[in-house]
Amino acid sequence: MDTAQAMLELLGEAVLQLLIQPFYYIAVLFIILQYSRQMRMERQLFAVKLHNWIGLTAKAVLMGLLAGLAASLAGAFIGATLSGTAVIWLWAVAALLMIIRIRYLCFAYSAGIILLLQWIVGFTPLAERADWLGAAAASLEGIDGSGLLLLVALLHLAEALLVKLHGDRLSTPLFLEGKRGKLVGGYMLQGFWPVPLFLLAPVADSAAAGHASTLTLPWTPLFGADWSQGWTIVALPMVIGMTEMTRAMLPKAKAKHAAQGLLAYSIILGAAAIAAWWQPALLPLAAVLSFVLHEALIWRSKLAESKRTPLYVHDARGLRILGIVPGTPAEAMGLLAGETLHKVNGRRVFSKEELYEALAVNSAFCKLEVYNTEGELKFAQRARYAGEHHQLGVILAPDEQANYYAANGPASLLALIRGLKAANRRGRTESEASNL
Repeated sequence: MDTAQAMLELLGEAVLQLLIQPFYYIAVLFIILQYSRQMRMERQLFAVKLHNWIGLTAKAVLMGLLAGLAASLAGAFIGATLSGTAVIWLWAVAALLMIIRIRYLCFAYSAGIILLLQWIVGFTPLAERADWLGAAAASLEGIDGSGLLLLVALLHLAEALLVKLHGDRLSTPLFLEGKRGKLVGGYMLQGFWPVPLFLLAPVADSAAAGHASTLTLPWTPLFGADWSQGWTIVALPMVIGMTEMTRAMLPKAKAKHAAQGLLAYSIILGAAAIAAWWQPALLPLAAVLSFVLHEALIWRSKLAESKRTPLYVHDARGLRILGIVPGTPAEAMGLLAGETLHKVNGRRVFSKEELYEALAVNSAFCKLEVYNTEGELKFAQRARYAGEHHQLGVILAPDEQANYYAANGPASLLALIRGLKAANRRGRTESEASNL
C-alpha cells in the first residue's frame, strides 16, 4: 500500500515536470502545423474539407496519451535507467536533424547518433574537462544506451499498433504526378502522436534522493540496475508518427503494410537493445541498426509501390473513385475508394461531363452500377434532395482537366514553418515556376 501511494505521489510530480517542459508542447505544435497543411491541400485540390485539424489533433493527443501510459507500464518492468538528460539529448539532436529532413524527427535516428557519439567520446578524455564541453561529454556518457534503444523499440511498437488501428482513417486522397507527367490518384497516410512517458528509474546519486522513494519495489525490473539509493518516476515527452504515400494500394492495405514493417522493426531493435545490455560491446552495432533498419522501412515501402500499377486511374469500365466526401449521398450509398462507377441511371460514364448528364436524367433519384475493388458488380440507389452535393460527394481520380496536384511535402522544419504551398498548379510556364 505504501509503495502504491509513493508511486502516485511521484507520478504526480512527473506530470508537473511534463507540463513545465517545452518538448511536449513543441510536439503538439508540430502536429498542428502538419495537419493544417493537410487541410490546405484538401481545399486546394478538391474544394472541400475532408478532415478537421482540431479534431485530428485532439484525437492524436488522446491516443498518444493512451500509448504513453501503455509504454510506461511496460517500461516499469524493464527498468531502463533513462533521465531528463537523455530527453534533452534526444530532442536537441532531433531538432538539428529536422533542419535537414522532417522525417528525421523519428527518435530512431537521434538515438542511434547519440549512442555513436557516446561510443566515440568514450575513446577521448573529454569527460575529464572542467568546462562545458566536459559537462556535455559526461552527460552523454551517463545515458543508458541499451535502455534508450529499448525505449525507441517500445515507441515503434506503439506506433505499429496505432497505424494498424487508425492509419487508414488518417488518409487523405491526392492528385499526384505520375510517369511522363500524367496525373494519377493516390493517398497520403499521415499520423502523429505526442507520447508522454512516465518511466520508473533508479536514483543515480544522493542529490536526487529528495525526490525519490526508498521503498522496496514489489518486482525486479528486467535490466537489474542499482536501486539501492531509491527510485523515482521521470517524465519523458516523446513524439511518434508516420507519413506514407501510395498510388497502388487501398489506405487500409497500406496501413497494414506499414504496421507490419514497424512491428518487425520494434522486435529486431528490442532484441538488439537487450543483446547490447548483456554485451555492451554490441551497443555501436545496435545504434547503427536503429537508423539503418528505419531507412530499410522506407525502401520497403517504395519497393512495394514500384511492383504495383497505379490503382486510382480511370479504365474501360468507367470512372475510378478516389475518395468520398463525409456526410454526402455517396457515403450513404456505401461507395468506397477504389471502386469504379460503371453506369449512372443506366448510362455508361467515362468523364465528369457524362456523369453530370447521367445524374440530370432523374433529378430526384439515382441508380448506380459500381464495380467494387474485387471486380464484382454491385448496385446502389438513393433519392436525391435539393442542396446535396452535385457530384454525389464522389472524388474522382484525376483527368486531363485537373488543375492542381500535390506538391512535395516540406523537406525541412524551416519549410514547414514558412508554410510553403500545399499544391502545384499544372501546366505552369517556366517563368512562373522560377518565381515560386
